[in-house]
Amino acid sequence: MLSKELYKELAELLGKENVLSEPEDLLNYAFDATAAMPKQTPDLLVTPRTTEQVAGVIKLARQHGVPIYPRGSGTNLCGATIPLERGIVLMTLEMNKIIEVDPENLTAWVEPGVIIQSLNDAAAEYGLMYPPDPGTVTTATMGGSVSMCSGGLRGLKYGVTKHYVIGMEVVLANGEVLKWGGKTVKNVTGYDLTALFTGGEGTLGIMTKLLVKLNPIPEARKTLLAVFDDLDKAGNTISAIIRGKIIPATMEIMDNTTIRTVKKFTNADLPEDAEAVILIEVDGYREAVEREAALAEEICGRSGAVAVIAAKTDEERDRLWLARRNALPALAQVKPTTVLEDATVPRSQITAMLRAIRAIAHKYDLPIGTFGHAGDGNLHPTILTDVRDKEEMERVHKAVDEIFAAAVKLGGTLSGEHGVGLGKARYLPLEFGPVGVEVLRWVKEAFDPHYLFNPGKVVLRG
Repeated sequence: MLSKELYKELAELLGKENVLSEPEDLLNYAFDATAAMPKQTPDLLVTPRTTEQVAGVIKLARQHGVPIYPRGSGTNLCGATIPLERGIVLMTLEMNKIIEVDPENLTAWVEPGVIIQSLNDAAAEYGLMYPPDPGTVTTATMGGSVSMCSGGLRGLKYGVTKHYVIGMEVVLANGEVLKWGGKTVKNVTGYDLTALFTGGEGTLGIMTKLLVKLNPIPEARKTLLAVFDDLDKAGNTISAIIRGKIIPATMEIMDNTTIRTVKKFTNADLPEDAEAVILIEVDGYREAVEREAALAEEICGRSGAVAVIAAKTDEERDRLWLARRNALPALAQVKPTTVLEDATVPRSQITAMLRAIRAIAHKYDLPIGTFGHAGDGNLHPTILTDVRDKEEMERVHKAVDEIFAAAVKLGGTLSGEHGVGLGKARYLPLEFGPVGVEVLRWVKEAFDPHYLFNPGKVVLRG
């Protein structure tokens, strides 16, 4: 339990209404959106509203030797916000101002609690958009998204969060405030600390303001649904489209397990007998969109698609993308526990990774639905299980081990967009080796020598 003195000091700093300590108030902060993870109730929940208040909380926590766990909406999928050592959950949802949208410099300043969709709504008034597009775009916060370096459906053409963060304000472990970056197109002064904090998962400091780049909204877009009777043909088509010098805004895959589940869950117009479907969207100037869509359709046909269907209206397009965005919620209805992974490989290895997942599912007799951002090699093999079944969970853990090993062997990575968090820290040597893990620890301890911020995540104590 935390001392009464710390509670009193925090209440004086933030107001009693912004410091919660009752068990029933804290239960919702013992977990996040990740399944099959340990749950741990924090000692306190604090909701600061200003940078000065965040700095005050950090100084008090440091004085009392209490860890801090920054949290937005809690939509992450790697256990990154679970308060393993109890302590204080610092929630940023009340820091939710869009400070500025600057159409001349194509930038925006936001606080970390801003919902991504809210930024897009504000930017749209100027004909602009914020390209990173995670599946939880209507609920995820900018702070959480930057902390996890989330990707999303538009990653193939537009990149991921780290490509759009150009400045920030961060409170460090000593309570000092660091401001870094700016609106200039070029900036190579000193180390790139903005990039370091982006994807830091709240382990290096707490972001209180973010400067991000915006893009013009494309003039036109066109969506295709390519249907395949063979999973390998679908994987090969993805590589063929990229080799054909077409870079769609989005190229998503769903296997048969996912198709059937999504169709039942959403009543989507998907061919449930297909082994796989690929959703392709091209955007840009109208003439270019028509040309690229026609080329993509031709390549799909040459690569073995049994049908290629173009959405004729915005309503048809929206229904297709609604089906894709519901892949995870639909699969989560099948069994009590959903183990979602994030293995990512070079695009040229997408077919090999699909084969590996299929073989692993057969080997361990597990239902695995695979969907994801296939155009950038980012697959989400989703194991449907029940955490109460100990024997089955042993097979699940072995399957996960092999999925990560296969991804790394194919030249891939442990995580394309979900982060390391709690679940993947033990796999880091597989990708980086012992020297790489030690370098991560050097960085952590340079910024946070006492492991004040989000302990137990990404970098474990030596």
